[in-house]
Amino acid sequence: MSGPQKSSKRFAEVVAHPNIALAKYWGKRAGEGNVPATPSLSITLSGLSTRTRVTFDPNLREDKVTLGGRVLSGPAQRRVAFVLDEVRKDVVSPQFAEVSSENDFPTASGLASSASGFCALTLAAVTAAGLSWEQSRVADLARRTSASSARSFFSGFAELVPDGATARAAQIAPKDHLPLGVLVCVTTEEQKSVSSGDGMKRVAERSPFYAAWVEFAARSFKEMRGALLEKNTLRLGELVEENALAMHATGLPAGVIYLKPETLRVLETVRTLRASGVYAYATMDAGPHVKVLVLPDSNEAALAALTATPGVLRVISAEPGDGARVVAEGEA
Repeated sequence: MSGPQKSSKRFAEVVAHPNIALAKYWGKRAGEGNVPATPSLSITLSGLSTRTRVTFDPNLREDKVTLGGRVLSGPAQRRVAFVLDEVRKDVVSPQFAEVSSENDFPTASGLASSASGFCALTLAAVTAAGLSWEQSRVADLARRTSASSARSFFSGFAELVPDGATARAAQIAPKDHLPLGVLVCVTTEEQKSVSSGDGMKRVAERSPFYAAWVEFAARSFKEMRGALLEKNTLRLGELVEENALAMHATGLPAGVIYLKPETLRVLETVRTLRASGVYAYATMDAGPHVKVLVLPDSNEAALAALTATPGVLRVISAEPGDGARVVAEGEA
């Protein structure tokens, strides 16, 4: 065991960014451990962020967790408690914690808020506890609650690859590897009706396309990784859009449908842009929002067209950004 034995309050505050999967993680391996069934590749995004503060307090008699000012309970609270309990196992004098987290983008609606959220929570908890864990260990604990959160520890482009009974996350390329922009088309401020975890479970159990998806996803990841490293932006865009559409098609027979009329209108705008010679390729996670890959010379035209698309509430301009970082720590 390690960590401080002081009776004073100790805190840490972390900023993390969501990551948008280009090659999708969709499905889990059987058994314990929250291991993805498919390898994934992502961009950690600037322009959207989660800020989480964890304070270990000897005066508390239970953990207190709020997200956006709302007290968490039920399964959401238990996922946070799992992270805190794992951290407390390495502390000589464990204490309960007060956790406060804020997102500056819609929560639980397909914009990877769980990825940035559990990344920020885990790093803040480990730091506040005074533990000297390797980054790989911190990321692995986050992965056990939200698999995609392990990718948010890294700046730029990252991967998460199944490896036996676990999965390893690593950076593939730095944030300045490609001059790639991401226009995030927000189509609702509401939470989605089916969580990603429940959606994956239902698709694996009911979709006749699931086995084919797992096989396709492995090939898609390998080719996409190569296109990224070769800086082949045209092929990268084609693979990204193909991968997203294949993922969503897998869910249709199982009744797992995240795409809304607004989503389809944005996809039509993207195809119209491409037909006019503008670089624009779409991807969608488990939600109705659309993220559009653009290049510097296509950004202005794409932004104008997407903003004007009926059903788009706002467009957030982002680009490959930084990994999770501690912005404050000490005694409270």
